[in-house]
Amino acid sequence: MKTDVEELTPTRVKLTVEVPFDELKPNLDKAYKEISQQVRIKGFRPGKVPAPLIDKYVGRGAVLQEAVNDALPELYGRAVEETEIFVLGQPEVEVTELDDGSQFAFTAEVDIRPKFEVPDYDGIEVVVDDAEVTDEQVDETVGNLRERFASLTTAERAVEEGDFATVDLVARIDGEEVADASTTGYSYEVGSKSAIEGLDEALVGLSAGEDKTFTGTLAGGEHAGEEAEITVTVQSVKVKNLPELDDEFAQLASEFDTIGELRDDVRVRLGRQVKLQQLSDARDKALEALLEKIDIPLPEKVVEEEIGRRNQQLEQQLQMAGMSKEDYLKDEEKSEEDFDTEVADAARLAVKGGFVLDQLAVQEELNVENEELSEYVVTQAMQMGVAPQQLAEYLTQNNQLPAIVSEVLRSKALNLVVEHVTIKDESGNVIDVEAVQRELNGETAEAAEDEAGTEAETAETAAAEEPAEETPAETAEAAAEEAPEADAEDGDKK
Repeated sequence: MKTDVEELTPTRVKLTVEVPFDELKPNLDKAYKEISQQVRIKGFRPGKVPAPLIDKYVGRGAVLQEAVNDALPELYGRAVEETEIFVLGQPEVEVTELDDGSQFAFTAEVDIRPKFEVPDYDGIEVVVDDAEVTDEQVDETVGNLRERFASLTTAERAVEEGDFATVDLVARIDGEEVADASTTGYSYEVGSKSAIEGLDEALVGLSAGEDKTFTGTLAGGEHAGEEAEITVTVQSVKVKNLPELDDEFAQLASEFDTIGELRDDVRVRLGRQVKLQQLSDARDKALEALLEKIDIPLPEKVVEEEIGRRNQQLEQQLQMAGMSKEDYLKDEEKSEEDFDTEVADAARLAVKGGFVLDQLAVQEELNVENEELSEYVVTQAMQMGVAPQQLAEYLTQNNQLPAIVSEVLRSKALNLVVEHVTIKDESGNVIDVEAVQRELNGETAEAAEDEAGTEAETAETAAAEEPAEETPAETAEAAAEEAPEADAEDGDKK
């Protein structure tokens, strides 16, 4: 087999492959066998029809086409391997010559990772936030815990902002009720602005048994984005009661005896979180600094696919949160054009980052050990809440292991960069990444045990108390902001 490579652009090549016809013999034999199973010729059982009869009744051309289709994937893979190119996505293949008994040739155009060398990254310096925990952060965390133990009591008065109102909602368009926009017994925190626009204003001043009709835009369902006449009827008005921040609360909400001990523990846990955030920021900024030193072309098709993936991910998350993209952009105070520009820039950066880390892994001859792969799968399984074996089987069955190997390699390459980067906090202190990691890893087992004990005690205590009503779910904006960012699309080297 002979293969020539023509560089169409720095990120796209055309392979011209010429194959002696004899190399197609196994594929021709397979084609005759499969067609023999399908045709019905009098006097021959399925699978026993001779090749000459297949040529006569089905046609030699059909056999050749079947053989070529069967051979192309393997021949293309061999051509890629021989030319040592890093291909991205699927090729555009065209058969250019099929001379029965003599020659077979085809071309394949495909995007490739650009060829470049990662420059020296010693001496890069990045600055991250100070790892300090303020009293305000401790207060906020303790306050959130206090909210979890709040209770609701019925108030014999009209609705005020901050109350929880149990309401019935009926939405109508042109006098017809919209079933998927109507509900009963909905507990809503007045003033949270987490439901239909106009609901908060309509509720204030209503007492149990009273109703009010207003015009609002439906956020989800079949009529999302349409205006409807919405009638809200108040069933009950309830006031949220927060427990006092004293030793009794500490004993109720944790394993500690005093509120001081609880606050000290919160401060320690927040300290661990900010140090983890420091390390995460250091990794991000180290990669950003390295990327600034490198200028490479990017395949537009790969970038477009990354943009589409990010838009699809956001769309799914907004849909789950019951929020439209228009409302999201309004909350973020962004125009459609600004949003599209941000997504495109982020996609280009992600694709470029993937290319650079892939090349660095090649230059430094990094590889993935079985233990590292297992550790990655276990970590991902814990985050997803599934058994590691179940996730491993899914990845294997769906041919996802190559992508996981690529992800682990990129992580190792980035770790290598971080090791050579000087990291300082805003106060000018140099951060010893390895020392921080050792400190955090030493606390991991103890922290996990403490957290498990806290959750168990909290659950047991809460079960013994009078159950409080649930507060409404978090807003769509929060859900959208917490969306994980997609990684750059992986390439395959065959």
